[in-house]
Amino acid sequence: MSDTHAQSVAFVRDTAIPAAPAPANETGPVKWLRENLFATWANALLTIAALFVIYLILSATLPWILGGVWTTSSLSECREVLAGETGACFSVLSERWNQLLFGFKYPSELYWRPTLALVMLFVAAAPVLFFDLPRKLLIFTALYPFIAFWLIWGGSILVPIVALLGVVGGYLVYSRFVTQSFATGFFGGIVAALIIWYIGGFITEALAPANPMLAAVPSRDLGGFMLNLMLGVTCVSLSIPLGIALALGRQSSMPLIKGICVIFIEFIRGVPLITLLFVASVMLAYFFPPEANVDLFLRVVIMITMFSSAYIAEVIRGGLAALPKGQYEAADSLGLEYAQAMRLIILPQALKISIPGIVNIAVGLFKDTTLVSVISMFDLVGMIRGPILASTEWNGVYWELLGFAALLFFVVCYGISQYSQWLERRLATDHR
Repeated sequence: MSDTHAQSVAFVRDTAIPAAPAPANETGPVKWLRENLFATWANALLTIAALFVIYLILSATLPWILGGVWTTSSLSECREVLAGETGACFSVLSERWNQLLFGFKYPSELYWRPTLALVMLFVAAAPVLFFDLPRKLLIFTALYPFIAFWLIWGGSILVPIVALLGVVGGYLVYSRFVTQSFATGFFGGIVAALIIWYIGGFITEALAPANPMLAAVPSRDLGGFMLNLMLGVTCVSLSIPLGIALALGRQSSMPLIKGICVIFIEFIRGVPLITLLFVASVMLAYFFPPEANVDLFLRVVIMITMFSSAYIAEVIRGGLAALPKGQYEAADSLGLEYAQAMRLIILPQALKISIPGIVNIAVGLFKDTTLVSVISMFDLVGMIRGPILASTEWNGVYWELLGFAALLFFVVCYGISQYSQWLERRLATDHR
């Protein structure tokens, strides 16, 4: 009786059953392949076709790369070593790396100076790009342009000091009068900086030592990828604030200011960059005083900055137009002045919206710096087209040199693109 009753009572488990492993097609690489590459028949066909194309490319390029020669001193020696086998002549890179990076005139014993300036660039840009870092690092960021100028060009240290004093004096005048009027503070700061630089120029000429701490290097001796980096960093850094000023000026209620900005933007956007570079090379010197010795590098910086600032102004104007009218009304309801409203409320939101467009222009501008080779500035492409391919040792080496140039530009542009995507996610630009 008791046994029958015991068998009729339901069994209740007091411990959990161990978790069974997930099916093989629902986890790990198999799941990723099924969901991303073979989700449908169309995706599977495209995946197979893409893999076939990749195979064709790698089967043709890998033997050429892996069979490359690095130790010869000329193209003819490379061909003798290869003896008809497939292989690249990478010896041109190991033989002319210094010219590709620094140009053929920059003194080899001074390579440490632009290299140090490049390392310091990452340190100076860090607190601007990654705003979680201590704000005290911005002091070095503000000083970096003057330090880098002295490192690369050398000469008397009084030149960067005078330039720094002009910027500080202009900022003090701007902060003093911007509360009364943005235009008064802005133009007052520019005038103050120009006066300090003008007076400082005479002082520098009188006090500059005959033997400066760092040997002076003329700007015409700059070249290689260093020149591309210098033009890209300088012009992008200058064109963003100038583009903001042009965008605000285009929306100004003052007809004269608005007209000047509209004419400038539309004219610059309607002219090819290569035309502006020829103007910088041939005609721009006539707009300066006869005694002024404005070198070609500065003239090119002026023209490229003007070109990119016009495009950045339109991008920022789109960001300003995308803001709802309520943001402007909210600033007015708080009693903020124009400069305060723009600095605290309007521009931060407009710049967030404009990040993709600004980065797109920055990447395009950095690649467009190769156009300076048409006005006899020996940047990376100019070095390849000019001194290297013109030499008897390496005449005929194309893929190795152009591939190296493409790799350098890709690394920089890809880094800028990845940073912009991180910044968009961090700032939640899409307002999700």
